[in-house]
Amino acid sequence: MTSEVKVWDLFVRVFHWSLVGAFAVAWFSEDFQRLHVLAGYTVAGLVVSRIVWGFAGSRYARFSDFVPTPRAFIDYMKAMLRGRPPHYIGHNPAGGAMIIALLVGLLFTTLSGIATYGSEGKGPLTELMFSLGDGAGAAIEDVHEFFANLTVLLVALHVAGVIAGSVLHRENLIRAMFTGRKRNH
Repeated sequence: MTSEVKVWDLFVRVFHWSLVGAFAVAWFSEDFQRLHVLAGYTVAGLVVSRIVWGFAGSRYARFSDFVPTPRAFIDYMKAMLRGRPPHYIGHNPAGGAMIIALLVGLLFTTLSGIATYGSEGKGPLTELMFSLGDGAGAAIEDVHEFFANLTVLLVALHVAGVIAGSVLHRENLIRAMFTGRKRNH
């Protein structure tokens, strides 16, 4: 008999699905600047909140619980390729590495977006962007686009990893991110 254990606290679950929604809105609203900027600021606020929660949150939300060493990540990926990855109650090393990659990607996406907005004479970085000169706006916009596209790639890899992990561990990880509970086996 397999029992379930509470893993993802309410903050983590609300953060996760709010981030999915806000990033999707930001991605698909590029031609609607006000909505795009609002969604981008929402993503930035969520990312900052998650970073704080990574130090102050519940056990499985803390970075100390899931940030893997390079060796743990490599060993887990090898085991996954063999079809026999070890089960983790919280994030496995691949999932932990992905969270860090997504947070970094989102942080650079939002910071470069705020800087791009500043180069248009709006937002908190307006003065800084004007002090950098005329070419800075176009360059930072390219950086913003790069990180936004990189983040979409990371999201696709994350979804693929969740599906693979669900199949290999015979547990519904998507359901777990709604209920907060995972199988304890």
